[in-house]
Amino acid sequence: MNLQIVALLGQDGITNGAIYALLALSIVLVFTVTRILLIPQGEFVSFGALTMGMMQNGQPLTVAWLLVAMCLGACAFDLYDMWRTSRRRPSLWLPAKLAYAAVVGGVALSVNFSTMPMLVQIAMTLLLLVPLGPLMYRMAFQPIASASPLVLLIVSIAVHVALVGVALLVFGPEGARTAPFTEAALELGSLRLSSQALWVICVSLLLIVGLFLMFERTLYGKALRAAALNRMGARLMGISPVFAGKAMFLLASLIGVMSGVLIAPITTIYYDSGFLISLKGFVGSIIGGLVSYPLAAAGALAIGLIESFSTFWASAYKEIIVFVLIIPILLWRSLTTRHVEEEE
Repeated sequence: MNLQIVALLGQDGITNGAIYALLALSIVLVFTVTRILLIPQGEFVSFGALTMGMMQNGQPLTVAWLLVAMCLGACAFDLYDMWRTSRRRPSLWLPAKLAYAAVVGGVALSVNFSTMPMLVQIAMTLLLLVPLGPLMYRMAFQPIASASPLVLLIVSIAVHVALVGVALLVFGPEGARTAPFTEAALELGSLRLSSQALWVICVSLLLIVGLFLMFERTLYGKALRAAALNRMGARLMGISPVFAGKAMFLLASLIGVMSGVLIAPITTIYYDSGFLISLKGFVGSIIGGLVSYPLAAAGALAIGLIESFSTFWASAYKEIIVFVLIIPILLWRSLTTRHVEEEE
């Protein structure tokens, strides 16, 4: 171990920690507003990376059929609610969902994106996958939004298992690794910083700053913060819990897909790789007690550094070292946190 190795391991740890921090923030965001522990968060990561890989390999984007199927399912749920509540006029969102699925799905299936610029490929990936978040909430969680956290956790695990199977069916068992955004590198003395690592860090910081500004400066952000602090009070003030849930799942899917796009050039992603990545983000969110955004981000960054240095000292046990950390953290949280009944 010398200074150059420390710098290289630190670079890898900060790069991985930036991704884990994004995932930790999205897990905390969803949990504080909806009480749902978003186990399928990792599937957005793997879907994003594998979709980019399919584009660059010139393969047909069959994942578009998942978007179409989920839009049809969400519209079926909307029509059932209309029939049950005896509403005669459908919401404008119902034809909008169908039109969006038809247009985006048609473009994805008919256009070859392999020769297009990277920015176009990223935009198409976001258009295909980010809407899956609110659609997932509409179909799986909105009908049982008032259920206990245990029931919501069981449904979340079921959705994760279903999406892993869908990923295997759509993308196959082969992994994917995409081209880096740029080939340039930054030389700092004897240390060489890869451009992709800088992209990961910069985009992660932009997303974190954007989330901070949205929650601090915008009306919708303040409404979501109110829903996170007190759900019953938010309902009494006219803040729709359905809107809050869909908005949180939209943000979570955006963060997950963007994280997959960022890490795809760094490591090979398989159909089931997202779960392990999001699990490390979950450890970071546990450090923040599933309520503190700064502590969750700091904890995720620490997880990335511990994982990186564990690779050097004990590479065979690096995953064990990372996940064993959750035991003393949970013990400390249990002994130091005042337990109160949840307000409804």
